[in-house]
Amino acid sequence: MAILVCGGAGYIGSHNVRALLARGEKPVVIDNFLTGHKPAVPTDVRLYEGDMRDPALLDAIFSEQHVDAVLHFAASSLVGESMAQPLKYFQNNIGGMLALLEAMSRHGTDKIVFSSTAAVYGEPDSVPISEDAPLRPTNPYGESKLAMERIMHWVGQAYGIRSVILRYFNVAGAWPDGSIGEDHRPETHLIPLILQVPLGKRPAITIFGDDYPTPDGTCIRDYLGVMDLVDAHLRALDHLRGGGESTICNLGNGEGFSVRQMVEAAQRVTGQNIAVNVGARRPGDPARLVASAERAGHILGWRAQAGIAEIIASAWAWHRTHPNGFAS
Repeated sequence: MAILVCGGAGYIGSHNVRALLARGEKPVVIDNFLTGHKPAVPTDVRLYEGDMRDPALLDAIFSEQHVDAVLHFAASSLVGESMAQPLKYFQNNIGGMLALLEAMSRHGTDKIVFSSTAAVYGEPDSVPISEDAPLRPTNPYGESKLAMERIMHWVGQAYGIRSVILRYFNVAGAWPDGSIGEDHRPETHLIPLILQVPLGKRPAITIFGDDYPTPDGTCIRDYLGVMDLVDAHLRALDHLRGGGESTICNLGNGEGFSVRQMVEAAQRVTGQNIAVNVGARRPGDPARLVASAERAGHILGWRAQAGIAEIIASAWAWHRTHPNGFAS
């Protein structure tokens, strides 16, 4: 039986594909390569290139591969772009989910682990953020993910498709040997942007606002190592295989780090000075976003293991040896 990895050529999907292989599973990948990279997919993994909204392609995959469960990572995920092109996000993200669940129902596949986001919470009333916090997305990206969560709930009620929804906070780092890692175009994630300074790809990193009500005035976020994220997905898969009920879990360290702390940590890891410019606040940036991951610990037996230095060191190993990403 196969595990279908939707978006398996992307950053998080490709790490999960490797981890599935490492424990003797049979991952099968579908990706349209709008943001994914073919070199990220091992050559011995069956790869279907195409759009998840194509029911004929999905029927072919489910029929040929006898899919036991699905890990779903495929989605458009740029907040700014979603504000400018909301229809693209609703058509791609929600449309892809509908087509996938319809195919699962047709072929009797009843287990799915879904990559959701902390963006479903919007501006939190308090931190740490629990799964019971109000759901108030402030952009179409978060709104599309929340709609997908709700669709899975009702489809589960009607058709018995069980799901584990994992709401990530800030994911970073790379495969331990530095062979795969982040390659977003354009790059919007903090750690890769910071590391572009010691790589000589930008003169300085810009901090957007240093007057927030935090100890050093810069925004605080919860950073999670990608390998810890992979571990959570494997545990979620095992939970469903063991007959576990549908659930929703936050994933995070439960500890926040400021932008300045991240820059300082990167300086220690790289051994290089990283110049900083301070810009104006970006509209809508909350001062502090930190997860409560207690439910993941209780239900999945999961907790984050990697510290900030380890996360940045793995990212540095990737970016130092692949300064142009997979194009290297």
